[in-house]
Amino acid sequence: MSARVAVVQLPGVNCEAETVRALERVGLEAETFRWTRPAAELARFEAYVLPGGFSYQDRVRAGALAAKDPLVEVLADRAERGAPVLGICNGAQVLVEAGLVPGSAAVELALARNRMPGRTGYFARWVHVRIETSPCVFTSTLEPGTVLPLPVAHGEGCFRSAAPGRLAALAAAGQAPLRYATADGRLALEFPDNPNGSEEAVAAVCNARGNVLALMPHPERAQDLGALSRDVGGSWGERRDALLEGSSGAAAGGDPEGLASPGAEGPGLAIFAGLARHLGAGRVS
Repeated sequence: MSARVAVVQLPGVNCEAETVRALERVGLEAETFRWTRPAAELARFEAYVLPGGFSYQDRVRAGALAAKDPLVEVLADRAERGAPVLGICNGAQVLVEAGLVPGSAAVELALARNRMPGRTGYFARWVHVRIETSPCVFTSTLEPGTVLPLPVAHGEGCFRSAAPGRLAALAAAGQAPLRYATADGRLALEFPDNPNGSEEAVAAVCNARGNVLALMPHPERAQDLGALSRDVGGSWGERRDALLEGSSGAAAGGDPEGLASPGAEGPGLAIFAGLARHLGAGRVS
C-alpha cells in the first residue's frame, strides 16, 4: 500500500489539484485535506504538502495568518517526529512564518517583497534552479549541480534574514537545497534569473534534518514536459521539442497530448519523486 500524503488546503489556496496529481504520478496516495476538518485527523498521514495560493488572502503579509492556523500546529508536531513537510510558494511562506524552517522554532527568515529593477509587485516566469548538496529528502533523487527549469509566480519571494550572513551560513550548511541559477548552472545573483532578489540566490530552505522544505518555485506546474515555456532551452527544451514534434503520432494513437509516454514527464516531478523514495513508495524516475 502506498504512503498517504495530505495536501493541506487553507482558505485561499488554489494549487491543490495539480499538487495531488503530481503526488499520484510518483505512486503516492494523495488527498486534499481542507481547513474545515479537525486538525487531529492530520496524524493519519505520513507526509504533508502545503500548496500555493493566497492563504487567508495574504493579509498582513504572505503566510502570516495561515501560520497561526491549528492545522499548522499539528504539522509542526509531525515534522518534529520526522514526517516530511513540503511548502510550495505560499506554502513556503507559511513554513517560514511558522518557524518550521530553518527549524529553530523561532521565525528567523522572511520572504520579503520581490526586489526587481524597474518594477514592483507580482512576477511570473520560468527560471532555473541548481540542486545543492543537502540532506533534503525532496531533492534526494537529484545529483548536486543538476539544473532544473521551474516556474515562479509570487510577489513576496525574496529570502531575507535580519541576521547578517545567516542565509550564507544556511547555504554552507546544506540548508539551501535549491538556488536560482543561469541555464548553464552558475548562481543567479541578478534579475531576472534571480526573480526576486533573494539573498545568496536561495530558492528554497530546509531544516537541518532535511524533512521540511520551503520552496518558492512551483514544481507541480512543471510536472508535464509539454508545459515548459518555449523560452526554456538546453536539454529540457530539446526534450520538450521532441515531444511536441511527435504529438501528431500520439494523437493518431489516441493520446492527443502524448502524456502517456514516460518521456513526457517534466522536471518538477523530481521533487515529488524524492518524497516517494524517502517514503519507500511508488515509482521513482
